[in-house]
Order: sequence, then C-alpha cells, then structure tokens
Amino acid sequence: MNTVTHQDAAVPESAARAASPQSVTRVVRLLEALCASSEPVSLADLSRRLATPKSSLAALLRGLADEDFVIAAEGSWRLGPGAFGLGSALTEARRRLQSSDLIRDGMRRLCAETGETVLFAVGDVQGDQLTYVDMIESRNVVRYSVSVGDRRPLYATAGGRALLATCSPEAVESYLRRFEAEAFTPATLVDPLALGEAVATARDQGVAQTVDQAAEGVTGTAAAIRDAAGLVLGALVVAAPTPRAQHRLEDLAVRVRKEAVDISRSLGFR
Repeated sequence: MNTVTHQDAAVPESAARAASPQSVTRVVRLLEALCASSEPVSLADLSRRLATPKSSLAALLRGLADEDFVIAAEGSWRLGPGAFGLGSALTEARRRLQSSDLIRDGMRRLCAETGETVLFAVGDVQGDQLTYVDMIESRNVVRYSVSVGDRRPLYATAGGRALLATCSPEAVESYLRRFEAEAFTPATLVDPLALGEAVATARDQGVAQTVDQAAEGVTGTAAAIRDAAGLVLGALVVAAPTPRAQHRLEDLAVRVRKEAVDISRSLGFR
C-alpha cells in the first residue's frame, strides 16, 4: 500500500597539468573515439571529433603509445594491446560487481541528495504494469513508502511512463489501445491521447513526472536505466509528498535524470 508517514607534497606544475581532470577526461574520450571506429583515425579527425587542439591530443597519444594503449598506423591511430588488456580486466571487474549493487549505490546517492524515498521499478513481460523491486526510504518523518513487490499500472506512475517512453511508437500505441484506465484520484490521467502526449514528453525530456496520479499527495519523478547493451533494466524513481515536491519539480527532474545517466554509464551504457 502507498503510505505517507509521519598527503601534502609539492607537485611540479607540469605534472599537475598532465594529471588535470581535463586531461583525464580527454584520455577517456580519446579512447572512446578509437573504440567506436573500425579503422585507424587520423590526428586531424580526432581533433574534429573531440573539439580538442591537435597539439593537446598529440601529447596524450604519445603517452598512451608508451603504454601500448594506442598504436600509430600510417599517420593514424588505433587501439593497442594495452587497451584490450584493460578492457578485459574491466569486463571481469564489472562481472564481479553485480549491476544490482551499482544501481543501489546510485539509489543511495539520490536519496541523500533529494531527501526523498528512491525506488527501482521493473516492467512486467506483458508491458502493462511495473513492480517495485528495491527501495531506499527517506528519513523524513513525512515520507512516501511502498512495499517491495508492490505492482502498479504503467499509465499512472512516473516509473511506468519512463518505461513506456523507451518503447517504440508502435508499442506505445498498442498499449494505449488496450490499457484499461482507472481513476485512482481526481487527477489521474485516463485519456489515451493525453497519456500519449505525456509519454512523448517523457521521451523528449529523458524523465517522467506525475503529480497525484496513482495516489493523492504523491509526486513521482523517474528515468530509465540501461545496461551496456542498451537494454532497459528498469526505472529509477524518486517519490515524495506532493506538498514538499511541488516547488522543486525541475530540480528533482534534473537530479533523477543525471543519476539515471550516471548509473547507466557505470553499467557500461554509452
């Protein structure tokens, strides 16, 4: 049932520049660009793709070549054995660290940031309902709470709409034709056309929000989580009492969307 219950050492300047966050980010983006290409890539092409000066990239490529992460090939660059060795090690590490742990870590972060209850929901095989499979409960005296295992219809929940937004237009149309709407509250959206527009908005914005839809006084904000293959694992949901959430809807949307992206990246999705 839904419930709302009451080492301090000097570092040379050159070394500091080499280890700057910007340099680290450029190395990652550089390796990602080479991963995405089936052919060696020229320095000029890498510079255009990454919007980075060729001089900066050349220095990074020389450093990566020293460790066999990249190899020069007739004026262009490709991944080297060092990169593939690291990739294998990372794959094994991710296998040891199960996805559920990574998702739950993100749920804890989001709960700490928002102060609200955070849920993880998965869709059923038929694609008509979702099930809450994990929860980090808010410490606020007044908070939203459900039981793990509770099921809800997709149309009346933020998590459900976030999941629908990942489906093909044809799948959404099929759902809208067959769903049997029940008005849980005076605000529940039961018109198929209006619901279709809400799902389209969630798809465009990468986040879904509902206010007083499945239960009065409850606001939900949700975004989908994907794995390395791009498959949708479920929806990350923040559920909050509407009086506390109504003045921070945009902030909640930004935080949920960002955390869903971060969790998906930790699972290998790019």
